[in-house]
Amino acid sequence: MQPIFDFFFQQYSDYPTLYIVLEIIAVIFGFLSVWFSKEENILVYPTGIISTVIFVYLLWQWELLGDMMINVYYSTMSIYGWYVWTRKIDAVHFIPITKTTQKEHFWSLLIFAATLLFTFGIYEYFDKWNNWKAYVDTVTTGIFFVGMWLMARKKLENWIYWIIGDVISVPLYFYKGLTFTSFQYLLFTIIAFYGYKTWKKSLSSGGHVVS
Repeated sequence: MQPIFDFFFQQYSDYPTLYIVLEIIAVIFGFLSVWFSKEENILVYPTGIISTVIFVYLLWQWELLGDMMINVYYSTMSIYGWYVWTRKIDAVHFIPITKTTQKEHFWSLLIFAATLLFTFGIYEYFDKWNNWKAYVDTVTTGIFFVGMWLMARKKLENWIYWIIGDVISVPLYFYKGLTFTSFQYLLFTIIAFYGYKTWKKSLSSGGHVVS
């Protein structure tokens, strides 16, 4: 058992206890946020904000700039999404789940491209192009930016972006030495598959009425 434990958690031997505790708390709230998203529950946003704010601090400490920017963006978009999800279209109906339109697909492409350029500029400015992780980090940043934007607008296809980004992030975070976060993304991947199925079923049935 010890070799297995060392394989997964040896990298934490040099980490301050505070960082480990904060990462675990952020992972727990991140899991809750994705679960609430699957259930189309407004608690997705307060739990998500707690998780992302903690990760902003941790990722700044670990000098993972692209990941840090993702979480800054998540925190900002969570406020926007919180507003959209609680806005009623009539006396009893909230914003429903819908499919992404052609115009929104175009905007998704622009957001992805703009995020790549912005992240590239950040890494260039701080001279952080020191290994392959920076390049992968740039791509996943773009994917997650689009996914969060579509989720805030309650678009079904947001789950597809989450699934792609999560699958890439599982080995990426493990390689970075963040085992708990890697496990988090593994759980995210599983929940995202079910989230897509749940939202698609809700869309087919015409969404819900929230009292």
